[in-house]
Amino acid sequence: MIFLLGGARSGKSSLAVSMALRHGDRVRFIATARADDEEMARRIESHRRQRPETWAVVEAPIDLEEAISASSETETVLIDCVTLWISNLMVEMDDPTILERIEAVADAVGERVAPTIVVSNEVGSGLVPMDPVGRRFRDLQGTANQRFAAASDNAYLVVAGRALRLEDADYVD
Repeated sequence: MIFLLGGARSGKSSLAVSMALRHGDRVRFIATARADDEEMARRIESHRRQRPETWAVVEAPIDLEEAISASSETETVLIDCVTLWISNLMVEMDDPTILERIEAVADAVGERVAPTIVVSNEVGSGLVPMDPVGRRFRDLQGTANQRFAAASDNAYLVVAGRALRLEDADYVD
C-alpha cells in the first residue's frame, strides 16, 4: 500500500493517478466525494478529467470497506480520499463507530495483494479549530492518517507537487 498525505491542492491526487498508471491497465478508482453543491461537482469533474476513462470507478462515500472488498486482487485500487470519507461518516456516525470503520478499512487495504494507493489530507499542521466540530474532524482525520500510514508499505508527504518519503518513527535516530 502507498499512502499519500498532503495539504489541499498539494498534488496528491495527480501523483496518485500517475502511480496507478504505472501499476498496469486494471485500475479501480474508489471515489469518496459527494457532489452536494456546484463547486464540489466542478472539483469532481476536474478530477475525472485527470484519469483514464477505462478505469473502473466506484463511488463509496460511506461504504469504503465494501468497495475495497469488491475489488479484484489483480487490479490496482486508488482511493481518493480518506478526508472526504471521514467527513461523510461524521454526518452519520458517532466517533467510536468511525474509529471502528477506520480500523476495518485500514485492515482491508493492508491485506490487499495488488497495489493500493490511498490519498488523504494532512489537517493537523494548521491552527487549532475554534469550534468543536472542527476539532472533532481534525482528531478523527489525524487518527485515520496515523492508522493508514502504519498499514502502508510506503508513505509520502506531498507538498507543492513533490513527495517526501515518511520514515517509520522506529527507524529515526
